[in-house]
Amino acid sequence: MGKIIVTGASGSFGGAAAELLLAACAPEDLILLSRTPAKLAHFAQRGADVRHADFDDPATLAAAMRGGERMLLISTARVGSRVGQHRNAVEAAVAQGVRHIVYTSLISADQPDNPAIVKNDHRATEEIIEASGAQWTHLRDSQYAEAVATAMAIPALLSGHKPDNCGDGKVGFVSRDDCVATAASVLTQDGHGNCAYDITGPDLISIPEAMAMVTELSGKPITVEQVDDEAMFAYFDSLGVPRHASDIMPEGPIPWSSDDMVTFGQSIREGYFGRLSDTVERITGRKPKSLREVMIAHQAAWPV
Repeated sequence: MGKIIVTGASGSFGGAAAELLLAACAPEDLILLSRTPAKLAHFAQRGADVRHADFDDPATLAAAMRGGERMLLISTARVGSRVGQHRNAVEAAVAQGVRHIVYTSLISADQPDNPAIVKNDHRATEEIIEASGAQWTHLRDSQYAEAVATAMAIPALLSGHKPDNCGDGKVGFVSRDDCVATAASVLTQDGHGNCAYDITGPDLISIPEAMAMVTELSGKPITVEQVDDEAMFAYFDSLGVPRHASDIMPEGPIPWSSDDMVTFGQSIREGYFGRLSDTVERITGRKPKSLREVMIAHQAAWPV
């Protein structure tokens, strides 16, 4: 099968993928990359090949990629600047002989009219990989159920109120665990070359329906206020969220921008997230978790 590279292995997705791959591969066949390799010492102790890699510094990448055959390219964090980082990683990987690149993309990334600005980064990266000469697999993940169960549910429970610009748009919320399991399976199976997969959970659910589920499980009422995009910008302004990715302070307290979030909501409202697929079960052999299951798993973090 050859050696597998996991980028961003000190992140939550990469670390979870590394754990699954260690159960499926010989540890010496796993190359784990991070800007902070000291955070991967526990994997090195188990025999994985831990290497330093900084996508902003191409000089670090030839040695980092050497010997790999397949690579999981986990999208980096910064909307607006990550395409250059991804290009550096792809070019270095292919130059060192990587033959198959699996990329964590976004559902409907290939839809030209999709208004979510985050789509632009993902589709640009997909095109870079497609033109690289390597085989490719695009894993187009839906919105994470964990984000709804924590980052969305907790503030809504604290205030009893949630402004929202998603309307009644439906989302196939998917557990990050299922996205990780799908990625690990693709890396260790054959037959996924030059394929794009939607990665979704089992149900299509709107944000108001999701908040009603939080109310049902918690016993605390949440009022969802349907607002337009301008009102959503004003809400994020009131929280001190920067409007644009270019305004984000490096290492600052808020790593995302409101134009990212508002256009994401617009994309949901206009139906670009309203897709279901059987990819998780077909590739991993297990049924995907429902949003309710994920919420119940995170209920202990909810305010009482």
